[in-house]
Amino acid sequence: MLIVFVVTGASSGFGRAMAEHLLKQGTKVIATLRKPEALADLANHYPPTQLLVVKVDVANTEEITAAFAKAEEVFGRIDVVFNNAGQAITGEVESMSEKDARELFDTNFWGAAHVSREAVRFFREVNKPVGGRLFQVSSRLGLVGRAACGYYSASLTSALEGLSECLADELDPAWNIKVTILEPGPYRTQMPQNSRLATQHPAYANPALPGSQFRQFVTNTESYDGNVDKAVAAIERFSHLEDAPMRLPLHRRVVASTRDKAKSLVEEVDKYGSWSDDLYFD
Repeated sequence: MLIVFVVTGASSGFGRAMAEHLLKQGTKVIATLRKPEALADLANHYPPTQLLVVKVDVANTEEITAAFAKAEEVFGRIDVVFNNAGQAITGEVESMSEKDARELFDTNFWGAAHVSREAVRFFREVNKPVGGRLFQVSSRLGLVGRAACGYYSASLTSALEGLSECLADELDPAWNIKVTILEPGPYRTQMPQNSRLATQHPAYANPALPGSQFRQFVTNTESYDGNVDKAVAAIERFSHLEDAPMRLPLHRRVVASTRDKAKSLVEEVDKYGSWSDDLYFD
């Protein structure tokens, strides 16, 4: 039975919703976030035997290591790591500053990568019996890139999702560790209010261009039709499946994008696959 979750990025959005849902179910939760005071209401409501709040900036590897050590001290094991901490900055490739782009990678990729490494070590070397679930929270934009999301998408698609696929392939089946990439779409969280927009490069200011249109989409509350409370309940149910897939699309937009991308890849391979026929040593 799954009883202990680590939830990173628990201050808002999916992280906060997941922590609240798990606590209501009686699950033990290690909630990590940069500002622990954001969970003061939950800490006052639930006993320390069920909720452990730990200050963690996932860009700080020492804080990640300390959080897992504290989890071992308090609960003795971890069954699921909900690797959720991340941030988004919207802007065309030419609009985004290098500072902002690096900040995205520090959190969305390097932060998630360090949590992943610590999770696998913990599942293998601390848990008795060995095993655990690692849920990598990506995005529809981690599956399909689009205008004004170049660096954000790259920090998830080529980086986090690629790392997760390789990590899953490296694991010894005897360790009983399962990795799943969760790909949510537009859910109604604090995203519209908290959206960070890079100053738009003048060359892309035409409102008809896809980048300008996506800027409007990402700041419009009505664009977000997913119910985050229903989504985290589905993820919690999913955590009990024995045969977990590599990817779980979690919105109708993501399902449609996945099908469209798969169809496009097959069509391109069918059309141009023959170009590889004679490229080998005899």
